[in-house]
Amino acid sequence: MNPKSLREIYDEPNISKSKYTSQFGLNKKLVIEISKQKQEPEWMLKKRLQAFDFYQKTPLPDWGPSLANLNLDEIRYFVRPDTEETNNWDEVPDEIKSTFQKLGIPEAEHKALGGVGAQYDSDIVYHNLKQSLQDKGVIFENMDTAVQKYPDLVKKYFMTKCIPINDHKFIMLHGAVWSGGTFIYVPPNVTVELPLQAYFRMNMQSGGQFEHTLIIVDEGSELEYIEGCSAPRFEKSALHAGCVEIFVHKNAKVKYISIENWSKNTYNLNTKRAIVEENGTIQWLNGNMGSGVTMLYPCSVLVGEGAKSDSLGIAFAGKNQIQDTGSKVIHVAPDTSSTISSKSISKSNGISNYRGLVRVLPKAINSVISVQCDALLLNNGAISNTYPTMKIENNQTEITHEAKVGRLGEAELFFLESRGLSNDQAKRMIINGFSEPVIKSLPLEYAVELNRLIELEIQDDDS
Repeated sequence: MNPKSLREIYDEPNISKSKYTSQFGLNKKLVIEISKQKQEPEWMLKKRLQAFDFYQKTPLPDWGPSLANLNLDEIRYFVRPDTEETNNWDEVPDEIKSTFQKLGIPEAEHKALGGVGAQYDSDIVYHNLKQSLQDKGVIFENMDTAVQKYPDLVKKYFMTKCIPINDHKFIMLHGAVWSGGTFIYVPPNVTVELPLQAYFRMNMQSGGQFEHTLIIVDEGSELEYIEGCSAPRFEKSALHAGCVEIFVHKNAKVKYISIENWSKNTYNLNTKRAIVEENGTIQWLNGNMGSGVTMLYPCSVLVGEGAKSDSLGIAFAGKNQIQDTGSKVIHVAPDTSSTISSKSISKSNGISNYRGLVRVLPKAINSVISVQCDALLLNNGAISNTYPTMKIENNQTEITHEAKVGRLGEAELFFLESRGLSNDQAKRMIINGFSEPVIKSLPLEYAVELNRLIELEIQDDDS
């Protein structure tokens, strides 16, 4: 993937003709229309309508960043590109293909990926899985397709135990209007050697994207999955309210990587959660930047003895941005462990908030938890806040919490400049060193992308 191309396409909306674009705002008629167009079974329509009913009765959250400027009546909730899903890249329309080609899709598929999905507004337009993984019984489908092909499996897991439809206001909205996304099932004792990837492109002014990711990794299996997101720069607000549900069964391992680089007119109100069974492991690796307001707190629920969660993330808040991010872990079973390492960079009047929760239930004895929050302020106007919440309900738990805030100080810059570096080179070295734990955990192409994107964000603020 080429990060410079990723930035270039921000200013190229290049909107194709749509076979269906909803009017502004949301009503029951549109919820029914979405389900009708997707030819969904009755149980899915019923779930959508239940979610819509909850949504209508629930006010906006009264905590966190202000959402006062988000007018939900000025969002288009369903936009279908004028093309059908295909596993043949040559059949993708040229105007859509050119956008994804600049992102390295599908070229990356042939180099280091086991499969690729690409979504444009409300629909998946390209999806493919290597035959070797299909032969092992791995399922990697568009979420809409999975509802048709694997109804019993989807019905069992979709918005039930992990993220129910009444979880919060924007999950209720998501449950009503979700479209596209990813469905993955890995059979018992199967290792998916190459990562699977999905890329989500929101390309309609005043648009909304509500993709649903459902991942089920059965007993003893392993999976690495990567999601990337982007949107062009428009004058009016856009909304992203996706949902990620991950089920990590006994002795299974999942690594979930996400690079979210929405445009600054976007409200990124995403929800991600994993249920981890006995001796299972979930790894969250997140990079967040670009959006005007982000509220995102990946959550692990450790329900099995010996379950483990590791969360590592970085957020960049530039001019007029609020990055309200963090992690949540709920320890239900004994002998569970979790680590949270959160890093943030703030510049201009950008605000980075760490908002986290660690809860240890009475039966989760011998749990071990480590939480570390590091913030880097690049100038005097930058802001960093930490809002940790810890609820420990037994006295046999080991927990540590550390928070550090540092400035890009004159002394450090002078030291590096005295050894021959320019001021810009010195700044980049300090920032790269701060970001290194996240960068080095990414696959090489994504490490380069995230590093460059941070630099581009800093340059944007300077201009």
